[in-house]
Amino acid sequence: MRRRAPRLAVAEHPARFVVLVFALAIGVGTLLLLLPWSTAAGRRTDLLTALFTSTSAICVTGLAVVDTGSHWSPFGELVILVLVQLGGLGFMTIASLIAMLVSRRLGLRLALITSRERSTLTLGDVRRVLRAAALITATVEVSVAIVLAARFRWGYGYSWTTSAWHGAFHSVTAFNNAGFALYPDSLVRFGTDALVTGPIAVAVLIGGLGFPVLVDLFEQRRVRRWSRLALHSRITLAATAGLLVVGALAIGAAEWTNPGTFGGTGPLGRAWLATFGSVTPRTAGFHVVPVEAMTDEGLLATMVLMFVGAGSAGTSGGIKVGTAAVLALVVWAQLRGREDVEAFRRRIPAAVQREATTVVLLAFLVVVATTVLLLASSAAPMRDAGFEAVSAFGTVGLSTGITPLLPAPGKLLLVGVMLIGRVGPVTLFTALVLRYRPSVIREPQEAPLIG
Repeated sequence: MRRRAPRLAVAEHPARFVVLVFALAIGVGTLLLLLPWSTAAGRRTDLLTALFTSTSAICVTGLAVVDTGSHWSPFGELVILVLVQLGGLGFMTIASLIAMLVSRRLGLRLALITSRERSTLTLGDVRRVLRAAALITATVEVSVAIVLAARFRWGYGYSWTTSAWHGAFHSVTAFNNAGFALYPDSLVRFGTDALVTGPIAVAVLIGGLGFPVLVDLFEQRRVRRWSRLALHSRITLAATAGLLVVGALAIGAAEWTNPGTFGGTGPLGRAWLATFGSVTPRTAGFHVVPVEAMTDEGLLATMVLMFVGAGSAGTSGGIKVGTAAVLALVVWAQLRGREDVEAFRRRIPAAVQREATTVVLLAFLVVVATTVLLLASSAAPMRDAGFEAVSAFGTVGLSTGITPLLPAPGKLLLVGVMLIGRVGPVTLFTALVLRYRPSVIREPQEAPLIG
């Protein structure tokens, strides 16, 4: 009698595995931040502050209950930086390994049907993707760090040590879309300095595309043909460009004459602030104007961008631009009376359409529930509570300033929401795939009334 090979625990319970890994990392980070030499002289770090900061760093969010640059010692800042790097690059590693294990369990045919991007079906593919991702990460982070360090040194008179550290710290947090800054006003003091905010914006955009897109572009760099890119890459790039333009126009129109944000700068400065304001909600969390001074219209546009997020399987959060694009294509096909949902001469499977709808609805429910609970547990007004909920779920890190003022239950709530926003998409997608059961019997069809 042949003995059955033991099933891999990761393939059987991928959601548990992902959550366990992140919980362990958060726990280790919390203990490190509680060490006496992690806190600056004259400061005190309690358990909740350490837990919140560790979660925010691992989930590459950027929300903070204390000022990063003054509360933490250089060792504490280094711990945060390492946690951010692990949360960004390490998350992609976990996602790739899970994709490989899930694909092996389901088989090639089903994996190809349910995959939304190029599946890593073999160990060799995972290694190839991870090598390319590590190379891209190192190249972008080192390049941006050098540019920032040079600007801090010769533009602002920082010492060589401070310039190098500030350049490296903001380069890593920008590429990983974390949003941690060493200044109490984030990047407001550098708002119109394109030599500081420009490289940071580029790093945010590159990191936000997602590693599948970056690896695809890297492998097709010699061919340079749009049609050779995977459908996921083309959808992500097109949707990203569209959101950047629409977001900049919406935020620019809302804040153009606002004296608390754009009003004190010239036309070119306002245009750049609007552009950066469209980039940073891609889950980066940096801000170049006081968020609390933004108009309601500007905050609403920012919330929409935060909810959508950036590319899949990368350093960003949100429902992902691919999910939003698929849902928009479904609506467009319905308005045109088309049976098939198509993009770039490719038909999108019905299973993917259902997955996109499920992700959006569940994300919306999480945001609404979080907003209600924040209103019930604190004195925060509706717009601030809603903004904080979307920021936490989208792992963005932007805040109207209420994060340090929230009571302990509110902070613990955001800890849970940040974790859901970070690991939710992968665990949900994997759970949906593993629950796929082809039905032998199909019930009679009847359409209910819609609308």
